[in-house]
Amino acid sequence: MYMSVRHQEGLAHLLYGINRGGGFVALTGEVGTGKTTLCHCLLQQLPSGIDLALILNPKVNASELLATICDELGVAYDKNQATLKNLIDLLNQHLLAVHASGRRTVLLIDEAQNLSLEVLEQIRLLTNLETTKTKLLQIILVGQPELKQLLKRRNLRQLNQRITARYHLLPLSLDETFAYIRHRLTVCGGNQDLFTPGAIRKIYKLSSGIPRVINILCDRALLGAYSINARVITPAIIKQAARESLSETDSGASATANLISLILLCCIGAAIYIVGFHPSAIVKDKMIQTLKASKPVTKPEQVIMAQQIRQKTQPAFENINASPKMDFNTWINNPALTLSAALAETLKIWGKELPAIHPSNCDSVQASGFNCLPGKVGWKEVLAMNRPVILEFSLPAGEKRYAVLTGIWQSQSLVQFHGDMAFPLAEVLRFWDGYYLLLWKPPRPGMKVIYPSQSSDDVLWLRRQLNVINGEKETANNPRFFDEPLKKRVIDFQHRNHLAEDGVAGEQTIIYLDNISGSADSPHLKITD
Repeated sequence: MYMSVRHQEGLAHLLYGINRGGGFVALTGEVGTGKTTLCHCLLQQLPSGIDLALILNPKVNASELLATICDELGVAYDKNQATLKNLIDLLNQHLLAVHASGRRTVLLIDEAQNLSLEVLEQIRLLTNLETTKTKLLQIILVGQPELKQLLKRRNLRQLNQRITARYHLLPLSLDETFAYIRHRLTVCGGNQDLFTPGAIRKIYKLSSGIPRVINILCDRALLGAYSINARVITPAIIKQAARESLSETDSGASATANLISLILLCCIGAAIYIVGFHPSAIVKDKMIQTLKASKPVTKPEQVIMAQQIRQKTQPAFENINASPKMDFNTWINNPALTLSAALAETLKIWGKELPAIHPSNCDSVQASGFNCLPGKVGWKEVLAMNRPVILEFSLPAGEKRYAVLTGIWQSQSLVQFHGDMAFPLAEVLRFWDGYYLLLWKPPRPGMKVIYPSQSSDDVLWLRRQLNVINGEKETANNPRFFDEPLKKRVIDFQHRNHLAEDGVAGEQTIIYLDNISGSADSPHLKITD
């Protein structure tokens, strides 16, 4: 599966909602953006101790829904006495028994925009099944954008308020469309350059980045190219494929274009009338719009920390004072918690002397031989990277604060900052919105990305790391050359560590290789149970 930045964020939200427990999680997105595929990906990454009830056909009444949930969870009931009360009582008994055994239950409903108001109200009532300390059922709603509008209805405000995590899945960008198509070709052993850049841009324009439409266009284009014995896919072939496979969409677009043209003609006619017959009605109005540049987000691939990382790289943990010196809200409002101060703190952890002028950004720390890796991830992914990391916090007034995460005491859910400050994880997550900056030192000077067909000592390092991790003594005729067998080994490593399987050893892959092989040069998070 190709995990774009958006799909990684969507999956992170689903996993966050499940791990947090209780309430609702909502995932929405346009038709064909990959919501159901993401749900199947979630099923493969469910934490241990989770029982899942999956509802794929939500066009049922309240009684049928409860009966379907019971069927999914293996709850026996008398079909002749399947009343709402009987089903809820049986379900409550089952959930209590599951909770007592140390397991949790998750209900996932796909195509949730088709739920009736009656059924949605019944689903809300299911969250009332609880003990004195915890909810017995976690509910995930997955649907089209209509679900967002449905949840905004006033009579559903109680349900909407219980949503603890929500995410809207957007189509792919142009760059992601390039990567997606080449990924699919790589997986099937094809030529990555089979589609010309112009053809891919045409695909993006016709599909608007929706993966399902991209698949249809590419499939039809391949068949068309085969029929004319073409060796590459050109924009002309894509255009013909669109005419054959997206005829309804094209005709709809033409109708829309005709309507817009008609409206423009009416507007021009009205303008001529006003200018010609009512010149006094012309008013000059100047408007200035301030455009705020959005911060680019490069989110690391969705990861799950391998046990061997902690076994090989976990340092001895220092005791943390279980009673925080102050509350996190007070501490994080300190104006001294700037990015420059956090960079300086990170350099100290690495044992590096500070420059004469304290670092204020990533450019100023490159002189010390470090690379900066920014991005947006979930809490589990921060732990998976297993490095001291700068977290960005957004205050209610819009101000930013930066703090260096150095460890976590999991048994008490305490997070350690700057080596001596500890706060409850729940308080930290109230202010942290997922943005981070990782300062890391490449295993070799200047190393950032190792590409296939590259010939260098970086490739030699890559082979050695994989040999250490896999316990192999792999030999190659030219070990400094990134050949096809090495690419397959990199893809296998990425697959096992839930990284993007592109066969390229990028920054994330290099960091994971360095972690798992037991690098002694890099500081790691201090994590204890």
